Amino acid sequence: MDLPECDLQRLNRSYARFPIVNALLSGWKGTYRKYFLPLLREQGSLAVLDIGCGGGDVARSLARRAARDGFAIEVTAIDPDRRAYEFALKAPAMKGVRYRQAHSSELVAEGRSYDVVLSNHMLHHLDDAQLAGVLSDSEKLTRGVSLHNDLKRSNLSYALFLAGFWPLGLGSFICGDGLVSIRRSHTRSELQGAAPPNWHVEANGPWHNLLVYQAVPGAGND
Repeated sequence: MDLPECDLQRLNRSYARFPIVNALLSGWKGTYRKYFLPLLREQGSLAVLDIGCGGGDVARSLARRAARDGFAIEVTAIDPDRRAYEFALKAPAMKGVRYRQAHSSELVAEGRSYDVVLSNHMLHHLDDAQLAGVLSDSEKLTRGVSLHNDLKRSNLSYALFLAGFWPLGLGSFICGDGLVSIRRSHTRSELQGAAPPNWHVEANGPWHNLLVYQAVPGAGND
């Protein structure tokens, strides 16, 4: 999926099927309850940044959850890949969600800030320098919390994903890309070792790591 010459039709099918994968596996329901709801109850609304949003399904699902709970979140969903950006623009409009083709560094340069900065299944796509850059950008962009949700590497997760999700791979990159992603992802200790000391890793269900940073009030994050 990362290759610029990959088949666009299969890529778009992959984006279209990501909501199923993320709803079943990615744990955002629990993350929303643990991190978003307390902030929403305190503030009433949130400004959120989704880095590497792909087709934008996580941004839309979070906006729907907040609306059902009587709150509003404004999500800026960014991805540097024009193909992802164009796919997201074709999705049904969702109040409070807007898309932009951009890197996180561009928003830092613009002086933007958000209550929550997040990503989903993005970290394993980055090399060491890119990971350091995204985490540094996340610290600068958040005035609340940064939440980077990524796959946890294990032989069991590889086998179960292959067994359970091969049908979604038909005509798309879901299965093949998912297996490559699991192989490229971190164990919990590896991710903690790759992150700066002011970040910590939590288990996010059996298949994911959640890399978390809490901004310190008055420390220049806002």
